[in-house]
Amino acid sequence: MSKIRVLVTDDSAFMRKVISDILSTDPEIEVIDRAKNGLECIEKCKELAPDVLTLDIEMPVMNGLDALEKLMNECPVPIVMLSSLTKEGAEATIHALELGAFDFVTKPSGPISLDIHKVGDRLIERVKAAAASKARLKKLMPRVVKPVSSESKAAPVTPASPVIRTKIPSPPAVMRSQVGGKARLVVLGTSTGGPKALQSVLTAIPANFPAPIAIVQHMPAGFTKSLANRLDSLCQIRVTEVVDGEYLENGTAYIAPGGFHFEVRQVNGRLQAYLHQEEPRGGHRPSVDILFESVSQLTNVDKWAIIMTGMGNDGTKGLKLMKELGHVTSIIEDESSCVVYGMPRAAIQAGLADNVAPLEKIPELLCKLLH
Repeated sequence: MSKIRVLVTDDSAFMRKVISDILSTDPEIEVIDRAKNGLECIEKCKELAPDVLTLDIEMPVMNGLDALEKLMNECPVPIVMLSSLTKEGAEATIHALELGAFDFVTKPSGPISLDIHKVGDRLIERVKAAAASKARLKKLMPRVVKPVSSESKAAPVTPASPVIRTKIPSPPAVMRSQVGGKARLVVLGTSTGGPKALQSVLTAIPANFPAPIAIVQHMPAGFTKSLANRLDSLCQIRVTEVVDGEYLENGTAYIAPGGFHFEVRQVNGRLQAYLHQEEPRGGHRPSVDILFESVSQLTNVDKWAIIMTGMGNDGTKGLKLMKELGHVTSIIEDESSCVVYGMPRAAIQAGLADNVAPLEKIPELLCKLLH
């Protein structure tokens, strides 16, 4: 079996060596070369055709974002970004994922992280997953979407997606999640590849969508706020990082903050967010299973559950409990559009899929089901 050939790119000679040493501890990975900036990275990528490359964001001559954009246009390759934990770093990372980066790993203590070994296992895991996704890369290349204006965002419209051409009739605008009868709630879980998948789905949802959408996206603390802000600028619905205790309203997507589990509870007949920092579940905090399990306890609520691209099986146990304790309609992303077909595969193999659809069809299907 051939090894995964990796090109390491960082402006720091120390970081290039340490990252290379970490990757080389795995017998399935071979570091074939190193580059000190984005321009050199592009040149070596064209010459060596690596299976995966790691790419720092902050570099001289050509930064990681500029290099990423050129690589995706000229010689697409799975890319794992190395990101800082600053606000600027988080925003740049979200943009990198939008441009086509496979995933990212955070440097624990800034551009020169002497403790980079703390994320060594995650880096190796992401490089291996990126290599496995190589065959899907060109097919799944995302289109960058420009933010909608504040004027157009305020008006109820039919969804305009870069992928879906069929316009979906807008349901009546009702902003409370509980109106005279059953409440409605959509729950969604995703992981690797999720930011791009969320953009594809949420930008195609009409402003007056008749339910709140509770979302768990596996992502470290400090990054979900930037993700929510970016999606909010692109979508007709409101997208926000959820706040503990807030009531969930229709036409709004609520993203669990990194480092916190997100549950939904009923308070005085209304749906309310509850955040906590209990132990990670399956290595994840937030956990899709914990969100879904909390929703399984809700009564007099119509429920829809979506599981999209991601590694592992988070969400399967929670969806199973939702089905055991009440009625829920599930939508599982089809393998053809998944960046990583882990979480969807687990749900399908468990017999929990009511609907299986490629990413571009999920918004239209969801709106039809809610009608």
